[in-house]
Amino acid sequence: MPEPLIALRDVSRVYRRGADDVHALEHVSLTIAGGLFAALMGPSGSGKSTLLNLLSGIDRPSGGDVVVAGKRLNDLSEDALARWRSRHVGLIFQFYNLIPVLSALENVELPLLLTALDRRERLARARLALDVVGLGARAAHAPAELSGGEQQRVAIARAIVTDPDLIIADEPTGDLDARNADQILRLLLELSHELQKTVVMVTHDPRASEWVDIVFHLEKGVLKETYAGGAGKARAPATGGPP
Repeated sequence: MPEPLIALRDVSRVYRRGADDVHALEHVSLTIAGGLFAALMGPSGSGKSTLLNLLSGIDRPSGGDVVVAGKRLNDLSEDALARWRSRHVGLIFQFYNLIPVLSALENVELPLLLTALDRRERLARARLALDVVGLGARAAHAPAELSGGEQQRVAIARAIVTDPDLIIADEPTGDLDARNADQILRLLLELSHELQKTVVMVTHDPRASEWVDIVFHLEKGVLKETYAGGAGKARAPATGGPP
């Protein structure tokens, strides 16, 4: 089995809301091996998005340890966290967050503007990322000229263009019909298994469990259940099952 890319140990997150403490996560421990496709599932308010924010270094735990890609995120300053995110994390959102006046290629290039690459290298990488998601022929199109499924593919290309270890997907199929949702889930599964990207996805879609390796089910901030998804069951003889 590969080493865990993600290790949460007794993690809690408490927010202050007026005079009250809101316990978004309580004593959550889990591991996710490199190259797995994992889903965080559960009702609204269960702590799924809070957990995504902790994994991506956008938020910090109130207690416990968050270790991702060999780094204990608790220890990092805000500047160090920003540098770490730019190298290790790709983000995918429900509503794509594409810049409407830019082409698909230019949208994918955006994260590379923070690197030392020159424009020729940036565009070459952006074209390669679009090829990976099957949209090389649509590079010059603006977001308004693309379908919802194509726009989400552009967003996925933008997330992988920096070659991150971890892809964080927050309801990536929430704005898509069933056919396009299945295509996006298949693409995320391929990125995980074929390119060895660790993908962690928040979703409310129960069908998504058939596409992932492992499901973590949360309720009221507590990890209630962990079980193999459809892809995990299919890979169990080769991998020894989920971590």
